[in-house]
Amino acid sequence: MSTEGLHSTTVGSAGPFVVFLHGLFGRGRNFSTAAKALQPDARAVLVDLPNHGASPWTSHVDYRQMAGAVADLLRAGPAVDGPVHVVGHSMGGKTAMALALEHPELVDRLVVEDVSPGGTGEVSEFEHLLGSLARIDLASVQSLRDADAQLARDVPQPTLRGFLLQNLRRDDQGGFAWQANLELLRRELPTITGDIPQVAGTASFDGPVLWVAGGESDYVSEDQGPLMRRLFPQTRKVTVKGATHWVHSQRPEVFAEVLRRFLLDG
Repeated sequence: MSTEGLHSTTVGSAGPFVVFLHGLFGRGRNFSTAAKALQPDARAVLVDLPNHGASPWTSHVDYRQMAGAVADLLRAGPAVDGPVHVVGHSMGGKTAMALALEHPELVDRLVVEDVSPGGTGEVSEFEHLLGSLARIDLASVQSLRDADAQLARDVPQPTLRGFLLQNLRRDDQGGFAWQANLELLRRELPTITGDIPQVAGTASFDGPVLWVAGGESDYVSEDQGPLMRRLFPQTRKVTVKGATHWVHSQRPEVFAEVLRRFLLDG
């Protein structure tokens, strides 16, 4: 299926556009709190990336292709009058970096949340989560509570279970089905967690970039600094204490303030 027609929702009616790109297992609305915190000074565009939420499925995962799909969305609306701000977390952060490098005319300021352009080679955590979802017996699930009870055997954290189970939806027969393309995502985890394609090239993005790291996360390491600065010479790094990989959900007030200062007051 084509990546054309990505689903998005706009929050707010005035101010510059801030486009949010979620991470693996997520959807645009995961940034609703940050979007509301930027009002009334900005309009937020909450995007469902391919194979997630209400957006189309694809036959493989490709960061250039995802960036191209986001670029098409921006050209059709938010970026008609000029470049927009882009915020991306994890997989969405890699997509945002690929977007800025491939389509710099569309991006004003870039925020990359707790991810690096180079791959870590570490897929075990995501393999565990995807495997846990695959083990849920959907035929026996009568409610989200049933699914939560099954998932609790592998994922003890209630907040994390709620985040994962947002991908479960009623199907046309009254049962449950996965809205995200979990089989593809599991098969192509090495691509999702690997380098963005532009790492091997010579392109760079010269606009302002804020690199937000979780203080208790290992997704942003010091040895990734030289690569990040080669691709994004105007990078500034901020570390948020008390946050792991999901900075925007664990420290929402701090994250919103960081965004506001960089995107709207900078």
